Amino acid sequence: MPVPDLFREGLARGWKTYNGARLDQDLTLEADVAIIGSGAGGGTTAEILSAAGYKVLLIEEGPLKTSSDFKMLEDEAYTSLYQEGIGRMSKDGAITILQGRAVGGGTLINWTSSFRTPEQTLEHWAREHNVIGHSSAEMAPWFEQMEQRLGVAPWIIPPNANNDVIRKGCEALGYSWKVIPRNVRGCWNLGYCGMGCPTNAKQSMLVTSIPATLEKGGELLYLARAERLQIEGDQVTGLLCTGMDERCVAPNGRTIKVKARHYVLAGGGINSPGLLLRSRAPDPGGRLGKRTFLHLVSFSAGQFSEVINPFYGAPQSIYCDHFQWKAGVTGPMSYKLEVPPLQPALASTLLGGFGTQSALRMEQLPHTHMMLALMRDGFHPDSPGGSVELHGDGTPALDYPVSTYAWEGLRRAYHSMAEIQFAAGAKSVLPLHADADYANTLAKAREQIDGLSLELYRTRLGSAHVMGGCAMGEDPKSAVADSLGRHHQLRNLSIHDGSLFPTSIGANPQLSIYGLTAQLASALARRLKNP
Repeated sequence: MPVPDLFREGLARGWKTYNGARLDQDLTLEADVAIIGSGAGGGTTAEILSAAGYKVLLIEEGPLKTSSDFKMLEDEAYTSLYQEGIGRMSKDGAITILQGRAVGGGTLINWTSSFRTPEQTLEHWAREHNVIGHSSAEMAPWFEQMEQRLGVAPWIIPPNANNDVIRKGCEALGYSWKVIPRNVRGCWNLGYCGMGCPTNAKQSMLVTSIPATLEKGGELLYLARAERLQIEGDQVTGLLCTGMDERCVAPNGRTIKVKARHYVLAGGGINSPGLLLRSRAPDPGGRLGKRTFLHLVSFSAGQFSEVINPFYGAPQSIYCDHFQWKAGVTGPMSYKLEVPPLQPALASTLLGGFGTQSALRMEQLPHTHMMLALMRDGFHPDSPGGSVELHGDGTPALDYPVSTYAWEGLRRAYHSMAEIQFAAGAKSVLPLHADADYANTLAKAREQIDGLSLELYRTRLGSAHVMGGCAMGEDPKSAVADSLGRHHQLRNLSIHDGSLFPTSIGANPQLSIYGLTAQLASALARRLKNP
């Protein structure tokens, strides 16, 4: 029996949407609040403001794809649901950056891991970055609200073999591990979350907040790139958008003008600073686009005698924070350990190699385990992160130098991952580096890791989490927005996404963005009633 396509049913009932690729003339749209970006920040804000009675226009650069379009096929999903057709990279091409670009944003294609912002991170923001109102106690009710709204709960089904390696290895070594909370309801445990959920089990913005917004009379504009905010004095007076072609590759020549009382920027840690830079937004402190952070990710593969089948089952359900805070908040760079799912195209990219070597590694895929380390960047003076700048055509780029401090952490992460994989029964372990090969003992793995030249292009690096670039804080000289997300210089512009984070957070960020923007959007709804 086919799964109902809830979004298409809503469209049939008359939800108001505009497809920027199919406009036969330029368009002008008006709303109380225009929200740029339809991911965790934009979707949450849209639902809260529309429920408060405001007419909301949600603007998305990417296409509208619904459960009927999700076929669990990598070639279709990556090209249509990801920024730059999954080709987004750091400016130098050394770091792959996975970000969503479709209605629902990153929530459409993430792996469902849902963590509250660590208490240590919130305390650091208050102490070092002049952030107020976001302590663990103050954030707890907002996290609880969004956990209930989106079905966030620890995964109760036993982990797949890929995730169970972390549990087994940590138990053998006496390291702590925990079950990951996931934002799902009625999950079929397919494991293809990164390609859009075909069963509508993942509680992304596509099946929760955006439908709720459209039911309340909100409107959705998609395949429309926000090009420039029109600014006069201390106010945004309009937004200019460009219609995109159906593949979201090139502008189609149509212009959409948006007029609103208030504007909310929720395009994420690269696109939000990029839009403000294109718009020449006031930036007296020179902070715009600066201190943009990744959870830089390194990988370790393990070969097992038993079948792992890393392409099936909930993609992330076990994690290890043993190494996360043991040296304090500002000690050597620390990391969170998780696993990625390994569908064939993603696996071939990560495992690397050429010719026979690549073929053999892919032949071994059913017996391959993969672990990743999320590096917690931004807490130490030697980890300043990167900066967003503009290409000649106005599109944003993230320049992300990897510091000596980060390389040292990446090497330790290789050691930790190899140790856990061998403790869990791996026959051999491979740090994902151009000069590495499988080592069949922990001693050989350690020797190999210590001998690797950790440098760009030779070390396989990626990230799915971009944070910062529009940091919040109460001092306009060191922050772009205040602690309520209000732009320091533009009185009718708010920022509601992960670009507000003053550092990375040390955990998958979707629930952090949900909780923070629920708090900020609720405050905005009150302010709009009493300007």
